[in-house]
Amino acid sequence: MITFLYLIGGLIFILAGAELFTNGVEWLGKRLKLSEGAVGSVLAAVGTALPETIIPIVAILYGAGEVSEQIGVGAILGAPFMLATLALSITGITALLCRVNGKHRKHMLVDTSILKRDLGYFLGLYSLAVLTAFMPASFRIPMAVVLVLSYIYYAYRTIKDGKEVDCLDLLPLHLCRNKEEPPLYLVIIQLVVSLGGIVLGAHFFVNGIEHIAGVLHISPLVLALFIAPVATELPEKFNSIIWVRKGKDTLAMGNITGAMVFQSSMIPAFGIVYTPWVLSDIALISTLLALAGASAVYCALLLKNRIRPLLLAANGSLYLAFVAVTLIIY
Repeated sequence: MITFLYLIGGLIFILAGAELFTNGVEWLGKRLKLSEGAVGSVLAAVGTALPETIIPIVAILYGAGEVSEQIGVGAILGAPFMLATLALSITGITALLCRVNGKHRKHMLVDTSILKRDLGYFLGLYSLAVLTAFMPASFRIPMAVVLVLSYIYYAYRTIKDGKEVDCLDLLPLHLCRNKEEPPLYLVIIQLVVSLGGIVLGAHFFVNGIEHIAGVLHISPLVLALFIAPVATELPEKFNSIIWVRKGKDTLAMGNITGAMVFQSSMIPAFGIVYTPWVLSDIALISTLLALAGASAVYCALLLKNRIRPLLLAANGSLYLAFVAVTLIIY
């Protein structure tokens, strides 16, 4: 019972902290007069990806032994997998169910140039991160540097283009709801509090996974691949459902694909440096399915310059296939 309280309490802290962080970082962007592209494409994407980012960092740096490393690697690989399969599938299903101006969509209402850019970076960087596991140890640090520099370049291009978000609905700062323009110090306080909550929640969550793995004799890697990403990807999934219902498909998908680029570069780079980065069979299967899901959408964009909601919805079958394979193996 206590273990489940750790998991639930940890998730509450993580998701509440992510909401505070995203809200605060958007206001920071406005106060610093950053472009909408910078706020929506980079800051908001990183903000919603923060929960699944903190978990592997805490597990690897503050955990003990092989179990913590397995949790860390599982969370690192699980995030892109969930985004490329389940998150895109939920977006497609929502688009199939919801109408725009009284009509069902035949295609997603997106800026295809943004998605081509994001998915192109994701496929290249994530493939490189996976291939690093099969390279000599001397290649690891250089490959990690390449991943980090590539994301920095991606962020620069995104900010420069400024096309990611056409209209960003900015809610009042949570710590100052009665003012249209909150003072900068309150924005910073909210950011600090949110980061503290996320780190604390990650500690609870990692401890809960370790306890469950020990009691049930289940691989911590499998638990981290399944439990952590499903729950911590809630910000992306929830945002996408809301935006698709409003007909803001570019916002919905851009938030997911932007997070995919971040999760395929910066966080794997951390894992490559601080863990042995040896990928098990089940971990490799998750990476291949993530690449397959992203490739299907990317090819549709290249060939037809549009995406059907049904194609996105079909990505959910890749997640179900992973569940089936995992049950067979374990």
